[in-house]
Amino acid sequence: MNNFTYLQATQAKEATAAVRDGQGAAFIAGGTTLIDLMKLNVETHSQLVDINTLAFKGIEQTADGLRIGALERMSDVGENALVLEQYPAVSQALLLAASPQLRNMASIGGNLMQRTRCGYFRDTAFPCNKRQPGSGCPALDGENRGHAILGGSQACIATYPGDLAVALVALDAVVLLENAKGKQRRVPLVDFHLLPSTTPQRETVLEPGELIVAVTVPAAAHARKSTYLKVRDRASYAYALVSAAVGLDVQAGQIRSARVAFGGVGTKPWRSTAAEKLLMGAPATEATFRTAAAAAMREAQPREHNRFKVELAQNTLVRALTDVAAKA
Repeated sequence: MNNFTYLQATQAKEATAAVRDGQGAAFIAGGTTLIDLMKLNVETHSQLVDINTLAFKGIEQTADGLRIGALERMSDVGENALVLEQYPAVSQALLLAASPQLRNMASIGGNLMQRTRCGYFRDTAFPCNKRQPGSGCPALDGENRGHAILGGSQACIATYPGDLAVALVALDAVVLLENAKGKQRRVPLVDFHLLPSTTPQRETVLEPGELIVAVTVPAAAHARKSTYLKVRDRASYAYALVSAAVGLDVQAGQIRSARVAFGGVGTKPWRSTAAEKLLMGAPATEATFRTAAAAAMREAQPREHNRFKVELAQNTLVRALTDVAAKA
């Protein structure tokens, strides 16, 4: 781990300017991912800018839906009564992530910024296009059981590891960003993370010095009837092999609106509009759910060790849809 300086920012402009203008500066809130990567020398920052005193807090119902400050802790959001009642998939995704200790430390903004757990990325003895563009991707022909089957490229098939972003993508969440000039912009979360293509080292649309301020989630019937189902190798403290976030509005047995997203299978949180189109207006039956699940995996490109994820993802989606429909 390299030496670094520390700055505790008292204003957003101070923080964003330091990261925009500094040489290798980075924001730190909970630090649960960043410090790990620095210890591994995967990331080497010359300065850490502490943003914990900034006013990016609050969990509140607005005229449009739910607003969550970027510096709220995962545990506080996951256990919040409003989130539990009106946005259950968000609560479930948070409380199924990491461990209680980490959830008490990790911020919402930081969680959205977490990086892949690909072993080749985290071990600097191996080449990795995310760390060093052009060096290669050993996962393509190496051990790739945990890697992506959707959204990959010849440069990278690393899986996005998070849970929260999958639920937020399914529920049409938007992230509010702020730059060093104090200018803010709103980005749909489905567009926030980037596909690897030929530039896997760039993972989000954030510009240098830009900071996540808040996340908003629209109020909707399918948000109230939503769930997050996570399948993993062990019951706790493990990343998803496959996960599904779904929301359904079912009236008189017919699906009026549907939202579907996957985790554990994509190089980014994976929204499946193909599945949603087949669900809309269809009867809420197992046959409908299986047809939608097949459509969701139609473009999957599994590798040698992760072919099982295609069937697992389909079954996970069917189970999640069945669970939500039963509560409608």
